[in-house]
Amino acid sequence: MTSKNKASQTRLLNAGGRAEAGYWSESRRPLTCLVFVSPLLVIYEAALVALGPAAVRNGAEAWLRSLLEYAGFSQYLLLPALTCFLLLGMHHIGHHPWRLKMSCLVLMGLECVFYAGLLLLLARWQGALLTEWRPTAVLAAFETAAPAAVATGSSGGARLAGFLGAGLYEELLFRLMLLPALAALAKAAGASNAVSLAVAVVVGSVLFSLAHYDFATSGGEPFDWGTFVFRFSAGVSFSLLYVYRGFGVAAGAHAMYDVLVVSV
Repeated sequence: MTSKNKASQTRLLNAGGRAEAGYWSESRRPLTCLVFVSPLLVIYEAALVALGPAAVRNGAEAWLRSLLEYAGFSQYLLLPALTCFLLLGMHHIGHHPWRLKMSCLVLMGLECVFYAGLLLLLARWQGALLTEWRPTAVLAAFETAAPAAVATGSSGGARLAGFLGAGLYEELLFRLMLLPALAALAKAAGASNAVSLAVAVVVGSVLFSLAHYDFATSGGEPFDWGTFVFRFSAGVSFSLLYVYRGFGVAAGAHAMYDVLVVSV
């Protein structure tokens, strides 16, 4: 196994880096990621309790809760608790130092805004490209492609909570949990580390895109090739962010993009 392949595998399975100096490695550590995304977790879960039936639930969160209930675990706080334990466990297994710098969290926030802006530009570019051969409001569809399962009649607070939940739980399911599993399956089938990573990113992004439609979730929209292509591109972007920048930046950029969509 070459050093390049070893590095790719380590980034994918750990997505937190080992105990190296500097912002780029510290921002990828699971403990830092947990503290960074904790506001998303608290706001989303609190909004679900406060809003009750009016709350906008994220599809990934609903699926994860259904899996837990199927396994016999129906406690409401179990999912957010498991999210915390998962990241803390990764931090412990990776032998990372138990320290945290507030300046790192601030820089991560700025980084998320930057990546979210790039994704918004990608949405506009792809939407404008499709309008060359498809005379419909493709651009508007692209700009609302990421915040799935958010009812247009919902209140501003409910929609905002739904966007934050998408950033957190979709990244938890499709990147933190699914991406390493897909890579491990490809590796077990005999693929190299580089090919395993590519297969995991592509397959995971296809599943991420399909999960936003009405045949996958009750709050989804009818299938459309235009939004499917964009969501696939977004899935690839978030996957690469997860591999190279860690779970915290990927989840934060996802949530920030969703918020920017309805703000810009």
